[in-house]
Amino acid sequence: MIRQIFLIGLIAAFAFSAQHARAADELVPPFGFRWNDSMARVEAVLHGAKAKLVSRQKKENREVWSVEELQYEYPEWSIERYNQRMGEIRKYFDEKYGTGKLVSRSRDHDSEVIQTLVGYQWMVGTTMLELFYFSAQHDNLVYRTISVDYKAL
Repeated sequence: MIRQIFLIGLIAAFAFSAQHARAADELVPPFGFRWNDSMARVEAVLHGAKAKLVSRQKKENREVWSVEELQYEYPEWSIERYNQRMGEIRKYFDEKYGTGKLVSRSRDHDSEVIQTLVGYQWMVGTTMLELFYFSAQHDNLVYRTISVDYKAL
């Protein structure tokens, strides 16, 4: 009886881990998209999200769209608040996909504009997720953005 319960538990654990492994084999894009959605579906979702299709280009055997996505601006946010938000997003992705790889950390003082770029990357199966923080400052003018990019490889 104990051997039978152990075997059933082992099979259930294997089934659960196999299901979990399949779910983690790819990153799921935002807005309810799925990889290989039809162009009509992508265009309809982008229109519904009020995103602007900026350009369409042919590259090799693919059509590449550049989309001006939804952007949220918080002029009252301090550098500390941006750092906090970047940390929250990074932690979320780390918990979901494993520890991200630091792919960029730079601060450029060579010109009048001080630029900062910090980026992380997660690879899952044949998909990639990138998280970037970018800042440009010239005197009292400051531009800051956090972006998340999903890519199928």
